[in-house]
Amino acid sequence: MSPFFVMSLLFGLTFGQAASLCAPSEYTIHVEKRECAYCLAINTTICAGFCMTRDSNGKKLLLKSALSQNVCTYKEMLYRTALIPGCPHHTIPYYSYPVAVSCKCGKCNTDYSDCVRERVRTNYCTKPQKLCNM
Repeated sequence: MSPFFVMSLLFGLTFGQAASLCAPSEYTIHVEKRECAYCLAINTTICAGFCMTRDSNGKKLLLKSALSQNVCTYKEMLYRTALIPGCPHHTIPYYSYPVAVSCKCGKCNTDYSDCVRERVRTNYCTKPQKLCNM
């Protein structure tokens, strides 16, 4: 291996995280319950952005730990709860949702992240909308 290749590899492994553009981003969640009269539009933050990944074309030359496909995911998050308006008394009118405090590039954790490549567009209201700014 040439010295240039080795230095490029070490630089990429060392500074790949610093070059990532993964950060909390504003996002609107639309929440409805069948029993309730309104749809609630909640402004929150999610983790979004670009993370450096390493191409696996050279996998025979590199250690397995050097080959990773990182995603922008939560480093710190908290949960908030909103009240959905127009719900009858027998219905629980609360909805809890995550708020990204800080983000990181790392492996996708399916316990709290959607790791699917393409998502289905379901983030809309079918009922009259109320806005919740938290």
